Amino acid sequence: MSKVPFEQAVIEAARQDPRYAADAYHFLRDALDMTIKTMQQGRTDAVNHISGAELCEGLRDYALQQFGPMVPTIFETWGLATTRDIGEMVFNLIRTGAFSRSKSDKVEDFNDVYTFADAFEKPFLPTRAISPAPAPRPA
Repeated sequence: MSKVPFEQAVIEAARQDPRYAADAYHFLRDALDMTIKTMQQGRTDAVNHISGAELCEGLRDYALQQFGPMVPTIFETWGLATTRDIGEMVFNLIRTGAFSRSKSDKVEDFNDVYTFADAFEKPFLPTRAISPAPAPRPA
């Protein structure tokens, strides 16, 4: 299958699988590019393939960098709730011809890489326990 223009692939993927917003596919591509660029640093050989888990990790880092504590809200509007959703989007783009895959790649590679609560909410929780309010003094 020959590569199709990315915008055309996004339109087709969103039409075939309306669970995910077009903006989510654009973000996924940007996160993929950033992940490859990060992995390429310090290497002399080209990074030609990344695993599902590596993409999920890179997407997490990129999302936190771009959106901070707003990630859960943005991802919810885009239809993303789990790392499996990232894999579903990747395979939607594979089916449209925008992305390629190796023979061993499968959507299950994206299952349970991390929970969105751990990845996108926990970093913004207070680092120390908040003391409960003092008990009222007897009069």
